[in-house]
Amino acid sequence: MIRTRLIATAASAPDQVITNDDLSKIVDTSDEWITQRTGIRERHISSGENTSVLVTDVASQLLHRASVSPENIDLIIVASVTPDYGTPSLACMVQKEIGAANAVAFDIVAACSGFMFALSIADKYIKSGVYKNAIVIGGETLSKIIDWKDRSTCVLFGDGAGGAYVERSEEAGIICEDIGSCGEQYDILTEGYVPCSNVFNEVPSGIHPEWYVHMDGREVFKFATKNVIKSMQKVMAEEGLTEADIKYIVPHQANVRIVEVISRKLNIPYGKFYMNMEQYGNTSSASIPIALNELNEKGLIARGDKIIMSGFGGGMTWGTMLIVW
Repeated sequence: MIRTRLIATAASAPDQVITNDDLSKIVDTSDEWITQRTGIRERHISSGENTSVLVTDVASQLLHRASVSPENIDLIIVASVTPDYGTPSLACMVQKEIGAANAVAFDIVAACSGFMFALSIADKYIKSGVYKNAIVIGGETLSKIIDWKDRSTCVLFGDGAGGAYVERSEEAGIICEDIGSCGEQYDILTEGYVPCSNVFNEVPSGIHPEWYVHMDGREVFKFATKNVIKSMQKVMAEEGLTEADIKYIVPHQANVRIVEVISRKLNIPYGKFYMNMEQYGNTSSASIPIALNELNEKGLIARGDKIIMSGFGGGMTWGTMLIVW
C-alpha cells in the first residue's frame, strides 16, 4: 500500500525569549497567574524576523536532513495566519530561497490546525501519484497580530515554525486522519480583520481593533475539548487501537488545562502527551511540528512507533492524524 512517510523534521524560532516576568512589566499579570492558567513560562518573540525567514530556515534544514536536492522537491505547502504578504505566498518565497524551481508552492489557512490540514493535502497528492514528495511547514509571527495591552491574549502566543519532509513509501507513514471545520463558530476566535476601505468607502485610518487576536476563551476551551476528544476517538477506533498502542500524542500546544481534560476523558495517561508550551507558548500552526521535531531530535521516537497528532484552531477547525514513524 502506498503511504506518505515523514522522513525528516525541523523547527526554527527567534532567538529573543520573553518570560512571564518580562510580560508582567507591560501588563497587569504575573508568572504565577500565567503559569497556573496556561502552563506557559516563556515564548520566542521576533526581533524583526518575519514569517518567511522562519519557514525558509525550516525548509533549508529539511533539505539537509533528508539529503534531498531542492530541484527534486515536488510540492511545498505552508500553513500560516501571519504571512509576510497577501501575495506572494510564503511557499513561493520559500521556493525561491531554497532553489526548488520545479516545485508547486502554495499556502493554506486553517489557524492552529494548519499543519494538520497541510499534511493531509500533501498526503492526498502523494497517495494519488501526482507527486512523490513534499515539504510541509507551519509558521507564524503571531507577535505582530497581538494586542500587547490585552493580558488575556498577549501571554498566550509565541513565534516559530516547524515542518516535515514527506515522501512516497510502501512502508510506514500516515495511516488515517480526521479533519473537520465548524464555520458556525467562526467568530469565537478571530484575527487580522481589514475593513474594506477605498476612495468610495472611506473608513477611519489606523489599525482596526479586530486586526488583533480576539478570543472567547470559554467557547474555545469547550470547542477544543469536545472536538479533539471526538476526533481522537474516531481515529483510534478506525484502526482498533487502545492507548497502549500509542507511543506519544502530540497535541496542539495551546493550554495545559485543555490537555488535562482530554487526557482524563480519554483515560490516556497525561505523560503520553508530549508538550513544550512551557518554552514556546501557542505558536498556532507551528506548535505541532515544533513539538514533533523535539520528539525526533531527542530520540524519543523510533521507526515503527505509532504517534497521534491532534489539534484545533480558528475557523473553527480540528485535525487528528495517526502516523507510524
